[in-house]
Amino acid sequence: MSASKRLLYIANHRVFWTSIWRRKVTTWSPVGAAFNAKPLRRLDETVHFLPSQGLFGVPELNSPAGFEVATKKALKDTQELLDKVCSSPPGVVTVESFDQLSDGLCKVADLADFVKVAHPDPSFRDAAEKTCIEIGTVVEKLNTNVDLCRSLKNLLDEKKVLDQLDPETRKVAELFMFDFEISGIHLDEKQRKEAVKLHVQLLDLSNKFLMGSHLPNRIAKSAIPEHIHRHFATEGSYVQIGGLHAESSDDLVREIAYRIFLYPNADMMDCLDDLLKCRNKLAKLVGYESYAHRALQGTMAKTPVLQIIQHLHQPLSTHGFSYRTAIDFEMMKDMKTKLNPHNVVVVHETEGLLGYIYCDFFQRADKPHQDCHFTIRGGRQCQESGQYQLPVVVLMLSLPHPTKSAPTLLTPGMMENLFHEMGHAMHSMLGRTRYQHITGTRCSTDFAEVPSILMEFFAADYRVVNQFARHYQTGQPLPQNMVTRLCESKKVCGAADTQLQIFYSALDQIYHGEPQNRSTTDILKDTQQKFYGLPYIPNTAWQLRFGHLIGYGAKYYSYLMSRAVASMVWKQCFVKDPLNRDMGERYRREMLAHGGGKEPMLMVEGMLQRRPSIDDFVEALVSDLNPDFETFIMDSTS
Repeated sequence: MSASKRLLYIANHRVFWTSIWRRKVTTWSPVGAAFNAKPLRRLDETVHFLPSQGLFGVPELNSPAGFEVATKKALKDTQELLDKVCSSPPGVVTVESFDQLSDGLCKVADLADFVKVAHPDPSFRDAAEKTCIEIGTVVEKLNTNVDLCRSLKNLLDEKKVLDQLDPETRKVAELFMFDFEISGIHLDEKQRKEAVKLHVQLLDLSNKFLMGSHLPNRIAKSAIPEHIHRHFATEGSYVQIGGLHAESSDDLVREIAYRIFLYPNADMMDCLDDLLKCRNKLAKLVGYESYAHRALQGTMAKTPVLQIIQHLHQPLSTHGFSYRTAIDFEMMKDMKTKLNPHNVVVVHETEGLLGYIYCDFFQRADKPHQDCHFTIRGGRQCQESGQYQLPVVVLMLSLPHPTKSAPTLLTPGMMENLFHEMGHAMHSMLGRTRYQHITGTRCSTDFAEVPSILMEFFAADYRVVNQFARHYQTGQPLPQNMVTRLCESKKVCGAADTQLQIFYSALDQIYHGEPQNRSTTDILKDTQQKFYGLPYIPNTAWQLRFGHLIGYGAKYYSYLMSRAVASMVWKQCFVKDPLNRDMGERYRREMLAHGGGKEPMLMVEGMLQRRPSIDDFVEALVSDLNPDFETFIMDSTS
C-alpha cells in the first residue's frame, strides 16, 4: 500500500484510534567540565538537595506526605499574617506584610509547580499537584478578601503616608491592589463568590488542558507501515506518538506523527471551549471588555495587540515579505525532495553568593520533553532577619545522557536552548528587589522573555562561543567558519518562522477577544488562511496542543515583542563587543535588577537611552531576517 493510501486508510478507520486520557590535556570551563564528567549517580537518585533535608532543603519534603505538612504550615502562617495586616496602621509595614504573606505561599506553590511536572516519582507529582490546587484556591480567596484589600486601600488613599514610601514599595502596593481589582474586589459579596468560583474552575481547566496537551495519542500498529514502528514507543498492539517528530529525516514518520499527534480529541476540544468561555465570563464579571483586555493590563502593550500584529503583518505583506515567505516554503519543498529519493552556585566577584541554580538537564522517564525555567524561591529583603533571601531556580532541559564512549554532546539547538533558559536564570539571580512579588521573572510577560532571547544572540556570536566550545576529544576550539555557517543557517526560513509567530499571536488574541459562535477549529482555519502561508490540514486540531494558551493566554505576542526588544539591545549595546563589562553592568542595572518593580518600557528606554516606536519594533524583527530590509523598503517606496 502506498504512503498516501495508507494515510487515507488511517483517516477513514477511526476504530483504531484511542487517546490516552485515562491516566518529557584540555582545560575546560566549569560548564564544559560538568558535561564531560562521568555521572556518579543516576539523576533521579539526586533529586533531593540532601536525602535527610528534603527537596531543595525543605525538611518537610522528604516524602510525598510532606507536601500536606508544608501546605498546612504555609496556610497557618498566612492566617497569622492576614490578622497582622488587617490590624496594623497603614505604612511600609503593610506592604512588607503583604509581600511576606505572598512569599510564604509562593515558596510552597512554586516548588510544587516544578515537582508536579519534573519529579520521577508519581506519588510526589500527585502530592505536589494537590498542593498547587489547594494553595491556588486560597490565593484566589485572598484576592477577594475585603478586609485585606481595605488595609491596602487605606494605605493608598492616605496621601501623607503614601508620599513617604520609596518608589519600589509604592509600585508593589499598586501591583497588589491591581491583583485585587482584576479579581473582582469591587463586586458585591455574591459576585465575589462567583469570581472565586470561576478562578478555581480556571485552575482545574488549565491544569486539565496543560496536562492533556502533552499526552500522547496512540494508534493500532496495523494501521501504519511496519517499517516505521521503530520510530515510536509501543504498548501492546499500539504505537504511541507523543510529538511531531519534526527532526526525523523520514518524511512519512513526520507526516504520520503530525496527523496522529494532532488528531482532534473531543474531551480536549470541550476543555478548551470551557476554558475560553470561563476566562471571558470572569473578565466580563470584573468589568473588562474581554479576557485580553484584563490580561494585558500592566504590560508594555497595555491593551489587546491584534492591531499591532496586523501592523507587523502589513509591511511583511506589502514589501515583498510574503514573497520571501513563499520562497522559504518552496525551498523547504525542494529540500524535502532532495533529501528523499546538577547544582550550580552563582557567585559575584565582590558581592559574594547571589543565589542557586539547580540544573535538571538530562532525560528520564515521565519527564516533559520541554526546556523550562522554574522559580523555586524568589529573592527579597527579609525584614524579620535583615538578610537577603537568595533566589533559587531550576533549569530543566531534556539532554541525552553521556555514554561510555562520549560525554553529552549538545547540538546547536540544544546549546541555544541552554542559553535561552540561562537568560531567565540570570534575570532571577541578578535581580535585587526588596519584594519577592516583583523579583526576577515576576514581571510583565512581554518583558520576561527579553533576557532569554537576548542570550540567544550571545549563543550565536563566535566571540562568545569560542570561550567554551571545544572538541570533546582534541580540545580544539570550534572553527569560526562553522559558527558563521550555523548562524546563517538559522536565517534560513526565518521569514516563514516569523509569519508563524504572527499567526500564533493573532490566533491567541482572537481566542481571547469577543466570543464567536463557532468552533476553535473554524477560528484556527480562518486565522491560518489570513496570517500564514500553509493550508490547514483537515482532521487536525493543532490548538489542542497549544499549551501556551494556559501560561500565555492573550499574551503570546510577548515572544515577538521581546524578540524585537532583545534585537534592539543586542545591536545597540553588545554587537560591537559582547563581553563589554560596562555594557553588561548597564544591562544589569537598567533591565535585570528591577524585576517587575519598574515599568517595562522605562527599563527598555533606560537601556537603549531612547524610547522605541512601533516602527522600531517592526524594523527590529524583520531586519534580523534580512539586514537589507530597511534599504529594500526605501527602494520600493521611492
